[in-house]
Amino acid sequence: MKHEFEALYKEYFPRIYAFLYKLTENRDLAEELTQETFYQAFVSFHRFRGDSDVFTWLASIAKHIYYRHLRRNRRQVEGLSTEALAEIYAGQSTEHLEDTVENQLLIEETRRALMALPEKYRDVMILRVYADMSYAQIGDALHISENSARVIYYRAKKMIMEAIRHEYDV
Repeated sequence: MKHEFEALYKEYFPRIYAFLYKLTENRDLAEELTQETFYQAFVSFHRFRGDSDVFTWLASIAKHIYYRHLRRNRRQVEGLSTEALAEIYAGQSTEHLEDTVENQLLIEETRRALMALPEKYRDVMILRVYADMSYAQIGDALHISENSARVIYYRAKKMIMEAIRHEYDV
């Protein structure tokens, strides 16, 4: 089992790390969450029945690890001030700083809108956008049909756009 899991780790580490990096936009945090994901996968490896693709199973674990991290660190997720963002991007030229701050605020607003979605919509969006899973893989992971995954994704995207429009009065 140990050699099997080592092979699984080597094969899927880059994809799980990339998935978590897209969610966190923080290399150190993505690394930490990826390690936790594989630890949890190792602990529960004996329960993996092969009902879904290995990546789907690992991405599902990673998603739950990420949610747990957000719950534990809620204050960090609650949006940064413009001043804090300016400090982060202090090394950039001032002519591009305003655009960078606006883009970061939009990204944060989109992330907040995503996390405010009902769970089934949020899960489908995260697996589609951040894990780059097909609708069939999402269906397998969430025990829904491929078509349901498509419909839920479309509706979630619409909800996020509405939330952003409402926030920015567009």
